[in-house]
Amino acid sequence: MTVSKKTIVLGSRGSMLALWQTNYVKALLEVAVPDYEYRIEVVHTKGDKILDVALSKFGDKGLFTKELERGLLDGSLDLCVHSMKDMPTMLPEGLGILGVPERACPNDVLVSLEKGMTLDALPAGSRVATGSLRRVAQLHRLRPDVEACEIRGNVDSRISRVESGEFDAAILAAAGIERLGFGEHIASLIPVEAMVPAVGQGAIAIEGRSGDAVASMLCSAVSDMQTMRAVAAERIVLRALEGGCQVPMGVYAFEAGTGVDAVFSMDAFVSSLDGAKFLHAHAEGAPFESGALAQNVSDDLRAQGADVILEELR
Repeated sequence: MTVSKKTIVLGSRGSMLALWQTNYVKALLEVAVPDYEYRIEVVHTKGDKILDVALSKFGDKGLFTKELERGLLDGSLDLCVHSMKDMPTMLPEGLGILGVPERACPNDVLVSLEKGMTLDALPAGSRVATGSLRRVAQLHRLRPDVEACEIRGNVDSRISRVESGEFDAAILAAAGIERLGFGEHIASLIPVEAMVPAVGQGAIAIEGRSGDAVASMLCSAVSDMQTMRAVAAERIVLRALEGGCQVPMGVYAFEAGTGVDAVFSMDAFVSSLDGAKFLHAHAEGAPFESGALAQNVSDDLRAQGADVILEELR
């Protein structure tokens, strides 16, 4: 007699990138814990339905997560897969980020028809598309002679608008482009030292019910501890400064080396939208100090006047 396996339902947004990420997690789970069947349920979020409004105009911090979280709370979903950078700092009671697989490339990239084109080499007056205030502020600081242009939509539609000549270039996340197989459209990688990534950029969040032992076991089986530590530290800074899509800020943490030689490094910035007021903080230490280092970075930015800048923006 064949015993049927219990089915774990994974919630996902319906975009190409969201489905790629959820199928990626599903494949990891099928290898790591083959005792279960895994099925994907597509849920359309508010952020998927409203594409003609800039992300910075929304006050709703759960733009891409709320509908999925309802499924977790009512039991129709067992786990939800998100882009980490879409996750609000405060989650609904009873839910948590239970797993984070190994992070992909965290960098931003320049998309241009000219292969090898860099941010530094863009001609003055170029129209550069981005939907992120974080990128806009850093672009103004690095290249005040180019024009930052608002854009929304999926990765493929953004690329096509550059190819059609509507924009001279676009700045997107490397992870999204590479995951969807559009790597040939990358003109150049922007160093994280030049453009600090968004909190959690390149990482995938697996959200579930906090008290669900099965969900916790599944997530633990596919998680990468270094990535979890880095992202958790980045989110401490985000929460401390109450940042999000509405403010120009970025935080990036990573570990280099192994064992007793491992070093945990973190960089963060807060900026005015025009890039004129640009505050930067850096900290490094042992990986076990990651939480304290994140708090040090938050305190440093505050001491430099981050609260004043953020309040003006809000």
